[in-house]
Amino acid sequence: MSVQCDTAVDTPTPSRSRIAPWALVSAAMFAVAWGGNEFTPLLVMYRLDHGFSPVVVDAFLFAYVLGIVPALLLGGPLSDRLGRRPVMLPAPVIAAAGSLVLAFGADSALLLVIGRILSGIALGLGMAVGGSWLKELSVPPWDTAAGPGAGARRAAMSLTAGFAIGAGTAGVLAQWAPWPSGLAYALHITITIGAGIALVAAPESRPATPVGERAPLIDDLKIPAASHRRFWLVIAPVAPWVFGAASCAYAVMPALMADHSGGRPIAFSALLCVVALGCGFAIQALGRRIDTPRSARAVIVALSFLVVGMVLGAVAAGRLTVPLAVLAAAVLGCGYGMALVSGLQEIQRIARPDDLAGLTAVFYSLTYIGFAIPAILALVVENWPAVGYPVMFLFGAAVAAASLVLVIGNSRAHLPETSSDRGNPDR
Repeated sequence: MSVQCDTAVDTPTPSRSRIAPWALVSAAMFAVAWGGNEFTPLLVMYRLDHGFSPVVVDAFLFAYVLGIVPALLLGGPLSDRLGRRPVMLPAPVIAAAGSLVLAFGADSALLLVIGRILSGIALGLGMAVGGSWLKELSVPPWDTAAGPGAGARRAAMSLTAGFAIGAGTAGVLAQWAPWPSGLAYALHITITIGAGIALVAAPESRPATPVGERAPLIDDLKIPAASHRRFWLVIAPVAPWVFGAASCAYAVMPALMADHSGGRPIAFSALLCVVALGCGFAIQALGRRIDTPRSARAVIVALSFLVVGMVLGAVAAGRLTVPLAVLAAAVLGCGYGMALVSGLQEIQRIARPDDLAGLTAVFYSLTYIGFAIPAILALVVENWPAVGYPVMFLFGAAVAAASLVLVIGNSRAHLPETSSDRGNPDR
């Protein structure tokens, strides 16, 4: 589908829209995030009602990373080259197409994988391109009231709200409504169409580079700020824990609790999704107070939550009680939320204007490594049953603790303010 649009930077005018420009982009990010996570509480349904094995079901969860990562790595630099609008506008259309395939593919592994990949492409564009667009619309002249870091917080909260509400709604509909394998996807298609129409009114914030001035695309894919030492010593250690924590809370834990959830495994899976992501959303609102440009304090707080959350996950995996499962999901959700918003805030400090979308894409690509965790754990249990989930959660706590020690040691090192040569790997 081709989208024709003007990629020149629009001039803000009070009469153009009564809705804040950043909110139009936020709505589209919310919609594609809804589509990315509506599948998660249905993992139990696909296993119990459609006959897929635990390993295959967890592979479905990871499949959309095959769409996310290319969309992230290509979408960000392409939007720096072509403007935000032409690259982001197709995202809601792709998200709706993904839900359409999933709605009619409940018994086909191939269709479920294809639908997940389409959802991943849409989400990847939303995260890299939409996040950069929203950030640029959260500063003057588009938004004169936003404070420092507003763009990162708005992006993180838009995504988390979509993840949480999409998962919660899908779980409730699949548990109690008719057409359990398709109704949630039909609802998402409706929401996405509305968000896509609203997105058309969002103003361009970055002009397209004139054709005669464009470097080869391979040069645009290079991201100098990715060699920044602070990226590798502070941001990279926390990035995989963003969705590593989330997937443990709302993919691994529901599977363990399927026979201990009062006969409502899909609804309980949705509950854990909402608890984890709701806590993640709530703590992001406190991110402004926790975060400081003088150290990695917010990242340290995130990793501290993650260490405690993984320990609680080990206890919950051993006891298999509802209160412990909910508590573990809540603490892991806090770790997810702080890891996401603190990572984005660090990214926006060290990125140059030409690197923002690309470096955001690299960060998000690292975060999605975490979605491999459920499939890895399922394979370990399938081949070495004696190991068990409690032991693996404790191993995860040890890895999180090691990441915490690394970040503490580099908390005040290589800060952006120490050099005017932003992106210099020697800072």
